[in-house]
Amino acid sequence: MADPDHTASLMTPAKLAQVRPKVPVTPAAWLDQMAADAGHVHVGRLAELCQELLGQDRLRDIAPAASALAGLAQALPGLDFGLVQPRGWWARTTGKSKLAGAEFANQFERIEAVSHSLATHVQSLQKKQQEGVTVSELTLVEIEVETRALEKILDQGACWLQDMRNQLKARGASATDAQGQQAIKDDTLRCEILVARLKLLRAVSSAAHRAHQQARAAAGRREAVLQLLVQAVATNVKSWQARLSRLAAVAGDDHVPPMSLEAPMESHRELQLCIKQAIADCGQLQAQEKALAESLAALDLQVQAAKS
Repeated sequence: MADPDHTASLMTPAKLAQVRPKVPVTPAAWLDQMAADAGHVHVGRLAELCQELLGQDRLRDIAPAASALAGLAQALPGLDFGLVQPRGWWARTTGKSKLAGAEFANQFERIEAVSHSLATHVQSLQKKQQEGVTVSELTLVEIEVETRALEKILDQGACWLQDMRNQLKARGASATDAQGQQAIKDDTLRCEILVARLKLLRAVSSAAHRAHQQARAAAGRREAVLQLLVQAVATNVKSWQARLSRLAAVAGDDHVPPMSLEAPMESHRELQLCIKQAIADCGQLQAQEKALAESLAALDLQVQAAKS
């Protein structure tokens, strides 16, 4: 039969020293305090790590890039290829062809300016991602370590409770004097104190586990979205700019043979499809970031309850 006072196994000597009261207490009161404070060091560290992750939201903010994508998606349909369709001699003679070409060039320049804004936001997002990935990874590793430590305490606490309850049954059958009965009552109360504490720790552990999973999932999706923006979107934008800039440069110039519109129009369509996909992916990431923020808020509530 295990010693009923082996509650001390729930905390290391170093951790116990951090909560040792400054005034003398009875051994029973000391054990009660240990039961009530079990895991408090890990809870305190989880509270700090939770705040660290919450404070890293600036590094995870994809809203500016998503807004720039939406702006480009809205601007792209404004490019009228009808303005550069081959025209007859009358249009060339009256200058209508030249005016139409100039309008096409103006439309292209306005859309190109929006694409430059997107490129700036993507570069900023890439820089923030590079700054934050190491910090976030270290925070997540620590959360996992502290959560495992809490789970170990929960296992130890469950074993202690089972041993103690078995002892109480055996002692209850043989205790006849008032002192023995009082000792049983005190130990029963101690069990209830630990039950309440373990319930709080279990809630913290579950919330930390969920937050850790959400953070890992969001990090993976964040990396995938950034890769899409840096590679697919950037590639399509550059191809679009190269093809359309040549067309805009000669639009309305009657001295230059008409260019084929097939390749520029295809590049324009591909860019629109790419931007549409990027917007959808950003929306999914923002939904996942929202879920992460909610799970971190839930974790913060649990650790604050366990700290009080």
